[in-house]
Amino acid sequence: VRLEKRTALPLWDGSIGEGVELEVAATTVLEGAYEGCSIAVNGVCLTATRFDDKTACFGLAPETLRRTNLEAAVPGTLVNLERALAADGRNSGHFVQGHVDEVGIIEAMTPDGEALTVRVRPPPHLMAYIVPKGFICVDGTSLTVCEADPAKGWFDFMLVAYTQQHITLPKKAVGDKVNLEVDVTAKYVERSVGALAARVAELEAKLAAMEQRQ
Repeated sequence: VRLEKRTALPLWDGSIGEGVELEVAATTVLEGAYEGCSIAVNGVCLTATRFDDKTACFGLAPETLRRTNLEAAVPGTLVNLERALAADGRNSGHFVQGHVDEVGIIEAMTPDGEALTVRVRPPPHLMAYIVPKGFICVDGTSLTVCEADPAKGWFDFMLVAYTQQHITLPKKAVGDKVNLEVDVTAKYVERSVGALAARVAELEAKLAAMEQRQ
């Protein structure tokens, strides 16, 4: 990869501004690519601004740099790449948007037979959305959560041999940052239940006031 700050980027109104561009060397993921298509880089949904048969370039917004590990990319950094799923394609995994929430820190990597168990410490506020046998997206890889300990603030997952051979996670080390995307449906449920809980609390308060007047 190559991460470069550009000072002569054309903006929507025809003016020139500054921005950060990420260039990634790739092959398979560029098959059928077109200008403006979406490609996930380490789980971050990015828009291809230009490409050839060996590389693709993406503009990185300040929000992307703040929330993901792409801001630390240096030449030689390996990244996971994935094309967007076609609307009529078969979904054989979990729903992943490519909208990274935060980064987590790898705390342990433990071999278990042919598999590899990885323990990650996410930001505390994300633990509410991470449950055993639920799913989590780590650096763009959709994975099943094995265990989650909200009290201690960690979760883990297991990588089978096939997955290890096709992603970058096994090449990372304890202390490295990984991009995390939690289940967006859990967020919607929380928002809906939260609104209902507030309404129930209001009604209970009114009922308690009525009982006191009797």
